[in-house]
Amino acid sequence: MSNWSVVWSARDTFAAGFVSTLVLFVLSAAAASALGCLLVYALEGRDNPARRLLRAGIDAMRMLPFLIFAYLLYYGLPAFGLRLTAWQAGLAGLSLYHAAYLAEILRGARLTLAPGSLEAAYAHGYTRGRAFVRIVLPQLAMRTRGVLGNQYIMCLKDTAFLSIITVAELTAAANAVQSRYFIPVEAFVVAIALYWIIGAAIEALVRLARQPGVKRGIEHE
Repeated sequence: MSNWSVVWSARDTFAAGFVSTLVLFVLSAAAASALGCLLVYALEGRDNPARRLLRAGIDAMRMLPFLIFAYLLYYGLPAFGLRLTAWQAGLAGLSLYHAAYLAEILRGARLTLAPGSLEAAYAHGYTRGRAFVRIVLPQLAMRTRGVLGNQYIMCLKDTAFLSIITVAELTAAANAVQSRYFIPVEAFVVAIALYWIIGAAIEALVRLARQPGVKRGIEHE
């Protein structure tokens, strides 16, 4: 039996890992996006101690290696009486970690946003929250679309670290197959191809997200 035949016989293992990685990525990307937007909204307004503390927290998260953060959530929290499953720790870690990066990306774009559109929204009776959601946030998303797409791909790749805390995702599946049958090249080539498929889908969605801006004349073909 050839090595590729062995890989095919282990397709159920790869399929389970692929689905686990995809679900982890989709859920964590959605949670990180929502939390990142909330963080940027919380930073709106005049500088004060609470906002300085929030910025410090975002910076601290960005300076922390993701693998160490995942370790702390899974192995460290039980010391404080809070025990998460490997899957819960992985999802929470990805969501919180990448929310900090997304918030910083959006905050940087917010600093360069002209105040005219927001002032016009207030003049038309928009509340602060409604103006942020309807006026500010769409502009930030369009301005940073490419960088956000890159961050989502980083989030996808960070799921591979979760095999260290026993999450049965795609890298863990490839490692299980190669250690069982001693075919490291073929097993990890399959894993790379599956990661590439998800990454290509993210790229396609990022390109598709240009169309609303093009229709509104904000972006050009």
